[in-house]
Amino acid sequence: MTTNTTITPEILALSELYAKNSNIPEALYSDYDVKRGLRDIKGRGVLVGITEISEVDAFIDYPDGTRTPINGELYYRGYNINDLIRGSRTSNHYCYEESLYLLLFGSLPNKEQFHQFVQLLNDYRELPPTFLRDILMMAPSNNLMNMMARSVLTLYSYDRYSEDISIPNVLRQCLQLTSIFPLLAVYGYQIYKHYSAGDSLVIHAPSKDLSTAENILYMLRPNQKYTSHEAKLLDTCLVLHMEHGGGNNSTFTNHLVTSTGTDTYSAMAASLGSLKGMRHGGANIKVIKMMDDIKEHVSDWSDDDEIRSYLTKIIHKEAFDRTGLIYGMGHAIYSLSDPREVLLRKMAKTVSREKGNTAEFELYEHVSRLAPQVISKECEIHKGVSANVDFFSGYVYHHLLNLPEQLFTPIFAIARIGGWSAHRIEELLHGNKIMRPAYMTVTPHKDYIPMDKR
Repeated sequence: MTTNTTITPEILALSELYAKNSNIPEALYSDYDVKRGLRDIKGRGVLVGITEISEVDAFIDYPDGTRTPINGELYYRGYNINDLIRGSRTSNHYCYEESLYLLLFGSLPNKEQFHQFVQLLNDYRELPPTFLRDILMMAPSNNLMNMMARSVLTLYSYDRYSEDISIPNVLRQCLQLTSIFPLLAVYGYQIYKHYSAGDSLVIHAPSKDLSTAENILYMLRPNQKYTSHEAKLLDTCLVLHMEHGGGNNSTFTNHLVTSTGTDTYSAMAASLGSLKGMRHGGANIKVIKMMDDIKEHVSDWSDDDEIRSYLTKIIHKEAFDRTGLIYGMGHAIYSLSDPREVLLRKMAKTVSREKGNTAEFELYEHVSRLAPQVISKECEIHKGVSANVDFFSGYVYHHLLNLPEQLFTPIFAIARIGGWSAHRIEELLHGNKIMRPAYMTVTPHKDYIPMDKR
């Protein structure tokens, strides 16, 4: 049976009727002090929980209610991410697995704990028999995030203890899903490419001797070749994306869904749906498209005035996708700087020199410097604006690691499931209450009118 996806005149008329009868005056949000986006007008988030998992610092708050913006810092279980990445490079091990252990269990592993944990992840890095043939290949999708969500929900049926939300079982489920997310993403891409472009279908099984970052490149590339520098760069990206304070949309979604007492697969699929959105995990794809548009319309990539002029057109909805957004700029929490962007920019600068891509990198730097100036001048803002992690992550994926655009957001998911897992377990341990926020109803009561009198 073919699903009818045509938007008929009847559907158009009904949608217009909905819009006509849905009219909430903008002033009401201020009148009722609604925290739109769960944030106040100064960008402070509404406090809905307590966590030990990570911390995002962007301001110094004073007892009188004032605050001073500072350069952003990000901590995992009290450890600065810069120290975690620097420490792993000094001792020559991959940081993603170490950081995952830290997020889940609250302490840094010793050598024995680290190797046992890596072995456990590698033992879990396999799909159920025939899952690739019967599930992934039967309905390929041009959006891999939807494919991953569908696959996660299907994996529920392969788990004899799918409904068991005891902590040991949830931990087992989370570790298994964390281990197979790279397979779902890479295999999903290979299958999509085969069916959409007619490319040869090449499926590489993961190696139990490789890290998560290495396995992604190993499975993705036809010749299975990658450099140590590439794997370490991807490993850094995974660490920077794996957790962000509990209040980001996809992690909050996990808390919200977990609070109902539902199963792990449903919670993770919901988080995938959240992360897919262009305002969240899909933003780096929009950055790449925007930068391609800028390259096409700006003749001199080193001319600040020409770049500033075109960015102003984007803000005024006269250029690019006409949304008025400069993608990769600004953050709900950070103002002066995003520590993930700072670290990624440094690594990108080094690798861009090695790969002979300095001209493109310098254009990104120009835009990242000029865009906050344009936004501050043209828009009403209540805090500082700076480049966020999405701005340079797209550049790293596309230009330095040669990853396909379709995998940008799935790689974010491969990283972020570590944070989702830690927060799901924390919610099960300490939440003990279903989340149920309030909405103010502004529709007046009405008397029913019989149908023949309408």
